[in-house]
Amino acid sequence: MILFFSGTGNSRYIAQQLAKLCEDALVSINRCLNQRCSDPFQAEYAFQSQRPYVIVCPTYCWHLPRVVESFLLDSRFPGSDQFYFVLTCGSGTGQASKHAEEITKKLDKRFMGLSSVRMPENYITLFHAPPADEAVGIIRASLPLVESIAGSILSGRRLNDSNAGYGMPGFLWKAFYRLFITDRRFHTRNACTGCGTCAGVCPLANIRLVNGKPQWQGNCTQCQACIAVCPMDAIEYGHRTQRKRRYYLYPSGRQKFPKESIPEEP
Repeated sequence: MILFFSGTGNSRYIAQQLAKLCEDALVSINRCLNQRCSDPFQAEYAFQSQRPYVIVCPTYCWHLPRVVESFLLDSRFPGSDQFYFVLTCGSGTGQASKHAEEITKKLDKRFMGLSSVRMPENYITLFHAPPADEAVGIIRASLPLVESIAGSILSGRRLNDSNAGYGMPGFLWKAFYRLFITDRRFHTRNACTGCGTCAGVCPLANIRLVNGKPQWQGNCTQCQACIAVCPMDAIEYGHRTQRKRRYYLYPSGRQKFPKESIPEEP
């Protein structure tokens, strides 16, 4: 079973490719989290698979995202005892493998390693998204590695992370979340039409339309989905995102800017 969390589509795209190559089920952690926030009594908390569980998500500050960690620890995974992790990243993953192994032990499962795939930078509240042609090249270059990862999973081999390195100490990671993982600076410009697209993509049901305008409710993981998918580019994060290029990779493999086609089959 391939379970993925994705803000702007990078991890979703990699999970789609793995699901095709492994001929395995694909589960959206975004959808599950949204259900847990919206209606916890009707949400899904147990997942059954006799094949290995594969967790695909972005790298947040050289760790797994906290929302993914919470999702895993709040869920049950009967069946297979094997847990693989595949993380997308802009540059490196630090000690994310160690973090993933700690989570796996808490789940009483067998850690089968972590591999990472470099994808276009999307964290525009701090950095810059690449030009469209560069993003296309990065995505295309990822496909052979995805094939190799799928082969390892199918054969039961352990994954290794070629992008591992020095990681942020735990106390700095907590400070990073306190300082940067917030929605306090999100706001809309006059170009906002009140279409509700941002509210629809938020995995934590954190955006509500009030008088036709989105308002953030304080439960944000900075996944960048809202600011990236807005059809009018009307969402800003303070002054940090002004005049910055947005990046969003749709499930079809099409980028938001411009509409180049990315191959869906590795």
